[in-house]
Amino acid sequence: MFALIAVFVSLYLLNGMTADHIDPQFQLDLSRWDLIITVGTSAISGLFMIYCFLIFQEAEKFPVTLSAAFAFQVFLDALITLLNLSSEQAEPNGTLNLLSTSMDVLQLVFVGFAIYWTLKGWRADLVADRRILRWFIISVQGTLIFAVVFVENFLLVGGSGSNATEQAVIVFAIAILTFGMLLAALRFDFVSLSYVIRKVAELAEVPAEEGSVTFDVPSFNKVFKDGHLYREAGLTISMLAKKLNMPEYRLRAFIHKQLGFRNFNAMLHQYRIEDASNALSDSENLNVPVLTIALSVGYQSITPFNNAFRQIKGVTPSEYRKKMQRA
Repeated sequence: MFALIAVFVSLYLLNGMTADHIDPQFQLDLSRWDLIITVGTSAISGLFMIYCFLIFQEAEKFPVTLSAAFAFQVFLDALITLLNLSSEQAEPNGTLNLLSTSMDVLQLVFVGFAIYWTLKGWRADLVADRRILRWFIISVQGTLIFAVVFVENFLLVGGSGSNATEQAVIVFAIAILTFGMLLAALRFDFVSLSYVIRKVAELAEVPAEEGSVTFDVPSFNKVFKDGHLYREAGLTISMLAKKLNMPEYRLRAFIHKQLGFRNFNAMLHQYRIEDASNALSDSENLNVPVLTIALSVGYQSITPFNNAFRQIKGVTPSEYRKKMQRA
């Protein structure tokens, strides 16, 4: 996904060298590549959306409706480009202009979803460098792509190719974006501040804060699992840290490195679904509604419970209950 974005960004920059204000000795003739360049450039927003989803919404399926919308946008942009290329001398077509504007709006929607998925779950993310990467994605990549798409399609008459100064600003902005994406591709943790801090901190043992509690896996499970702390609805990592009298950053590191979870919500799902599956397989609970069991283990509604149960167990709660009763 990163490679595709990089290729299409490069094509966009090269296409800027075809503008009339470019010195003839540097001007490029890419007319034979118009279709690929136009479609590829318009696909950047959708690819960026998928890119953010794959990084930050792990273990989830990409929405089918957005997949269809992205495919439709690419197809329609290709069709509009072909029609425009075949009728360059004709009067502007109002229908084509309306469709083209609609596709531009759809691109902005895609960037909006990318930013939403980057923000979603930030507090629950236990990977320190990925938390920093989320801010990088929003502040640099998401903002720049959104701004470029908006300025290019809605503010500049004739596009950036007909506006020398504006095109220069866009090129500089994309250069920053491309450099940022390169850093992300080259393992962001090696250039992040948190990595440097960790390497320095490794030189000495950091004493536990006075009054704070330290855990190993068995002692944590004794308090968290046996004490049913996971059953508290709306539990966050900061709330749990306070209950355990433990600094939040230490709890994050413990859950990530010792328990092997990359996301706090994923850990909650694991403990809650294990508890729920035990209740569903108990013959004494045959008449207890699935919703009641979901609420008892910490879920606030049935939908997230069903989704998490299906993801972990591979079947719905009702199917699991029937399966265990037959066993």
